[in-house]
Amino acid sequence: MRSATPARTGRTSPLGIPGQEALPAERMVFTEADLASRWGMSPKTLQRWRTEGRGPHYLKLGKRVTYTVNAIEAYENFVQHISTSQRVAS
Repeated sequence: MRSATPARTGRTSPLGIPGQEALPAERMVFTEADLASRWGMSPKTLQRWRTEGRGPHYLKLGKRVTYTVNAIEAYENFVQHISTSQRVAS
């Protein structure tokens, strides 16, 4: 029978959980509240953006909504402007 406990590797995850390996950057996720705090906006804004098809790509498992670091950075690069009249060329 397999154990549900992760194998002990002697490493610690970024969350400080012993025995769990650090996840690669593309698998690190932000919650709705984390992203709203990072961008200085309300979580309700992110919720509205999802219904409108705006904002970064997200993952939804059950009721839990998360955003990968890669999706956040891609969206930040997409909306980046050089000046008020010109976007950065991608």
